[in-house]
Amino acid sequence: MSQDNLIIFDTTLRDGEQSPGASMTQDEKIRIAKALERLGVDIIEAGFPAASPGDFEAVAAVASKIKDSTICGLARALSNDIDRAGEALKHANSARIHTFIATSPIHMQMKLRMSEDDVVEKAVAAVKRARRYTDNVEFSPEDAGRSETDFLCRVIEAAIDAGAGTINIPDTVGYNLPDRFGSLIGELRERIPNADKAIFSVHCHNDLGLAVANSLSAVANGARQVECTINGLGERAGNASLEEVVMAVRTRQDVFNCDTRLDTQHILTCSRLVSSITGFAVQPNKAIVGANAFAHEAGIHQDGVLKHRETYEIMKAEDVGWNNNRMVLGKHSGRNAFSSRLENLGFTFSSEKELNAAFARFKDLADKKHEIYDDDLQALISDTLTTEEEAIKLIYVQVCSETGEMPEAQVTLDINGKEESISARGSGPVDAVYNAIEDLLNTSAHLQVYSVNNVTDGTDAQGEVSVRLETKTGGIISGNGADTDIVLASAKAYINAVNKMHSILGERVHPQI
Repeated sequence: MSQDNLIIFDTTLRDGEQSPGASMTQDEKIRIAKALERLGVDIIEAGFPAASPGDFEAVAAVASKIKDSTICGLARALSNDIDRAGEALKHANSARIHTFIATSPIHMQMKLRMSEDDVVEKAVAAVKRARRYTDNVEFSPEDAGRSETDFLCRVIEAAIDAGAGTINIPDTVGYNLPDRFGSLIGELRERIPNADKAIFSVHCHNDLGLAVANSLSAVANGARQVECTINGLGERAGNASLEEVVMAVRTRQDVFNCDTRLDTQHILTCSRLVSSITGFAVQPNKAIVGANAFAHEAGIHQDGVLKHRETYEIMKAEDVGWNNNRMVLGKHSGRNAFSSRLENLGFTFSSEKELNAAFARFKDLADKKHEIYDDDLQALISDTLTTEEEAIKLIYVQVCSETGEMPEAQVTLDINGKEESISARGSGPVDAVYNAIEDLLNTSAHLQVYSVNNVTDGTDAQGEVSVRLETKTGGIISGNGADTDIVLASAKAYINAVNKMHSILGERVHPQI
């Protein structure tokens, strides 16, 4: 039996970024896109170019840097949206425009205030306009999971006739159940006369925890593209998790007559990178990429695995990147060995200055830690590249904390080239540092989330701190920092978030508005 290719369409940079606090800078998007390219992702949805000038520039930058993956831009069924997407993608080696319009009764009546005839007309016009820029056009009937099947058949047939080569069926609000959603895909492919001229795709949300199950049911019923995100990142409860979809299909080849082209050994690296940049930690019991995914506590399980791995493991840990996690470099290692190791992990530097800064931090870390792991290196590089770009930099922190006394912190910052210092008290050492930073910067931001995760094991492990700030205008910004000193990591995370306020915040249109 011949095996089909299952196309992986990653939307971490677009739908994943819509998670509150997950906004990314242009450089961060490029770093993730390069990691996805190395993973072998077929299509990368880089963003929604019409959302803001910053989003347009980020999509254009990703399109110019990535060569092996198709770069996609999202556009509503509006002329301006499609033109902006086409312009942003003009330097892409391979480009796709993804246009959509809502088709469910509730969306057409309450949001669009359009008739079925109007929606079909808009859909056809959008696909035709997108074809001016690229032959690779995808059409999505938004909220298809709650749309009437007869109308879905009508609008999809018209979109294919207009030139859409991919038809994506979104479960926009995560409402569907696997058997119903899978049968919907089968019914559409059977009933639509020109269905054979398009690849059917699915985009499932996880509101009921069924995004991966619905996606796999669709694949079993003939879908040959799955839209997903690293770590299941996305709005509300998130999207279908790329790593879970890919490994489910590959592990159960007895069920699926298709497979992806991904080099799955890079899955863990991508997961850690996205987690580090967004500040969304991966839960320990997360499938495939969680810290406990291949851990065995029960004695019976341990005994079984030692005797024969397949007794309790259906996948090899090394197949998704869990092997070779310890870095053998130390404080006596040279720059060539250091840069070579980073290259193996998918990191490249745009300048000698960036490499020198990263190497200096590596030497500092090697003095503090006896053993350095790849996870340490990921955190170190993210911290280095972030700090180099920031207008506000941390120069000095001193905290006095003793039993029975209120902690006091002295902080010095470089603010646009000028050093400023201040002291402040707080209920704890981190609170004192944050009060001092706020007194210097006066952002009026509210700290919503503060979390600490150890990067590796041991008391000398780096701590990775993630914060989420709500600005006075209601925007949500995340920040991250890593250091063997938790107070320093906390200060770095807060300053990282403040810097992002200036580089990310602005008027951004949501694609579903």
